[in-house]
Amino acid sequence: MSRYLSEYRQKLRTVEQAAQLVKSGDWVSYGTNVTFPTLLDAALARRRDELFDVKVRGNLAFGPVMVAECDPSREHFIYHSWHCSAYERKLCDRDPCNFIPMIFRHLVPYHRHCLTVNVAMVCVTPMDKHGYFNLSCAAGITKGVLDSADIVIVEVNEHLPVILGGFDESIHISEVDYIVEGEHPPLAQIPTAPTQPEDIKIADFILPHIIDGATLQLGIGSMPNLIGERIAQSDLKDLGMHTELCGDAYYALYKAGKLTNKRKTFQPNKAVTGMVFGTGELYEWVDHNPGFIVEPLEYVNMAEVIAKHDNMVSINNCVSVDLYGQISSETAEFRQLSGTGGQLDFLTGACMSRGGKAFICMTSTFRDKGGTLHSRIVPHFRGDIITVPRSQSYYVVTEFGCVNLTGMSTWERAELLISIAHPDFREGLIQAAELQKIWRRTNRLRP
Repeated sequence: MSRYLSEYRQKLRTVEQAAQLVKSGDWVSYGTNVTFPTLLDAALARRRDELFDVKVRGNLAFGPVMVAECDPSREHFIYHSWHCSAYERKLCDRDPCNFIPMIFRHLVPYHRHCLTVNVAMVCVTPMDKHGYFNLSCAAGITKGVLDSADIVIVEVNEHLPVILGGFDESIHISEVDYIVEGEHPPLAQIPTAPTQPEDIKIADFILPHIIDGATLQLGIGSMPNLIGERIAQSDLKDLGMHTELCGDAYYALYKAGKLTNKRKTFQPNKAVTGMVFGTGELYEWVDHNPGFIVEPLEYVNMAEVIAKHDNMVSINNCVSVDLYGQISSETAEFRQLSGTGGQLDFLTGACMSRGGKAFICMTSTFRDKGGTLHSRIVPHFRGDIITVPRSQSYYVVTEFGCVNLTGMSTWERAELLISIAHPDFREGLIQAAELQKIWRRTNRLRP
């Protein structure tokens, strides 16, 4: 450690000094999820009146983002998100945030080839004796962004777990321009949402399709977490993990003795991810865990890498599906809810895998703020962003069943999807399908 202490001290600054490095018109990049630079963000917000047109990129921030909160006029700071958290969704609703469309594995290549980053700010673990700061829960995209920045400022967060990696999980002090320190609150925890009866039915429709030794990718949200819990209660064994995001579902599988990674056909004995967030127990589990590694998302989410895992099972949420099999997972009409993430990559990779399967889940209905019930299976979309084209929709699951759209014609898709719609909406969907000329009069709904 002593070899690097002198360099550490030379680069150490107060948060106010570090925030002074940002100039009007700059592009600033923030760390993802729990690597969000809370101290630097607050210090930058305090400079509001002296800065103009500072453009900030971040994603999956749990809030508050002070540069957005302090300037609703957006004259001084313009905040952007690559993938909206629940907090950033509300920012988009209030208009102090713009969404940047992307597939997560492309984020670093975008920076490498197209984007300007004048200043990058990210939370890291304390420096180790070799002069490295671990990029922790957001290593899947962080190193590539830092490599593209003119100025790199790291904010040391004493609570972050050290996550071992295949590559690009750390940054050396020689690559860092400035360091800031300060006290931080405990890491943000994402509790599991309460389980609904419909969710249990959906999970139980998927379970028979998973075999011993399968490798799992579980997406973001309560549904994938519940499915992980149901698998933990099942008789399945020797499961593996290869995923964009590791949440508490995997920890539940590990505690139940289901997640061993022994039978993975690629990177066996290692649970692989690009990002981590969840509860304190999850952060404790991944800290210095030799059986757990984090790698860049441009590698983890590559379809060819995903396909190296035999019996790869991808399970993700969506918002709605139309009768053609198009899947919307990130918007409700024009309202931004989340982002594309790696859903399309894992659908592709799982279906390239020997024995692989890809599932998209949703409850059949939802209620709006006024209490009116709506079907998530719709005749056709009206402004919703298409996350998955109909040519890549495979298994679709609601609490009324699981259907496979692979190779199905337009009328067959309509029949299958209507069969798993809520019964109250089936007749209206049939009438719409007839108008859209994707319904055969001889069709009979499955029981």
